[in-house]
Amino acid sequence: GSTDGLDELTSKLAELDQAIAHNDYRRANIRAGYVYVISNPGAFGSDVVKIGLTRRLEPMDRVRELGDASVPFPYDVHVLYFSDDAVQLETDLHHAFADRRVNRVNERREFFFATPAEVREALTDRVGSLLQFEEEPEAVQYLQSKKYWPASRGLTTR
Repeated sequence: GSTDGLDELTSKLAELDQAIAHNDYRRANIRAGYVYVISNPGAFGSDVVKIGLTRRLEPMDRVRELGDASVPFPYDVHVLYFSDDAVQLETDLHHAFADRRVNRVNERREFFFATPAEVREALTDRVGSLLQFEEEPEAVQYLQSKKYWPASRGLTTR
């Protein structure tokens, strides 16, 4: 009998119920998910973005996965936009920047020569206003590392 933790347990149960309902919705609607716009100026420069989608409940897991050992710095997130039809939204954005694809041979590589501001405009045209969009990447590790690069390598002018 103690009721000391009753409020906390009730809150946790409500969170679990909400997570189950969200998961059931996502399972029923396989087109729902997050469209993401990310960049990595230290790896690709300031005018390249990746536009993709994930159906993961925690979309940052996908972003962290992409920033593994295959790139020298983690990706910066410009937007994670949840859509009931993320598949179509991602397709629309890919079509909007089709002539600016980085890899013209393998279209599964979703990198485009575009600035975050350009993608923001295209996304806003399709979905209306956005609650949050970060135009400037933080690029913390890149900027911190760059100041220690050897000048003789010509790398500090990038």
